[in-house]
Amino acid sequence: MIDVAFRGADIRPAATAVVIDVLRATTTITMALASGYERVLVAGGLDQARALRADGRVLAGEHKCERPPDFDLGNSPEETAPPRGAELILATTNGAPAIVGAVAVCDEVLVACLANEDAVVEALASRAGDILIVCAGTNGDATVEDTYLAGRLSARLEAPKTDAALIAEAVAAAYPGPIDALDVSAGATQLYIVGLGADVTFCAQESITSVVPRVTRTIGNTAVLEAQPETEHMLEESVPASGSIDAAGIGAEKQHP
Repeated sequence: MIDVAFRGADIRPAATAVVIDVLRATTTITMALASGYERVLVAGGLDQARALRADGRVLAGEHKCERPPDFDLGNSPEETAPPRGAELILATTNGAPAIVGAVAVCDEVLVACLANEDAVVEALASRAGDILIVCAGTNGDATVEDTYLAGRLSARLEAPKTDAALIAEAVAAAYPGPIDALDVSAGATQLYIVGLGADVTFCAQESITSVVPRVTRTIGNTAVLEAQPETEHMLEESVPASGSIDAAGIGAEKQHP
């Protein structure tokens, strides 16, 4: 069964969850792994992200769309290339909490964006059990851009669909292309206001990487994402694992299958 949760608050247990935050967290995570970061640590909040600082780790995130003053990077996917370390720590308003929330109740958690759509569809085709497509939304509300991609994914999967999945497919069919859906969203409007309109254009690109980020383990309230074994980095070489994950001081580690 294919189902869609239109907001992060609507997450329910499922065999596989696919989290979407097109503007911009899941695009940033995907492009970070495609660029050569070995893993992305998704933190539950800005303070938790700060606590994870260490050699070999790069701190990225946003507050009200903009980079916090003490962070190395914002939440712009283009900023992830080239890598500045082995691991990217990411804290965002909507996408990060949705990922952490999905990890708490779902057996497997993948991350999707327009940039890896084809690879995500291929990965999901081999999954058994219910698939829940999770739209992170914005500030607790449903968003056009996430619902649009959820509908595109649902339409390409061969399985029974819930009404929510069919509604998402109808939304996707209403727009000629990705930029049309993204441009009308409140998230895009805010990015244009703060001078980050280039991120909207970047996030509208379709299937430019085969990387599918997957949660491999959790440490406390931090989700650790790595590229699926069957996917390949866009770059031939990745940075050394000088900043490998250290569970000390941030809670117990939980492995994900």
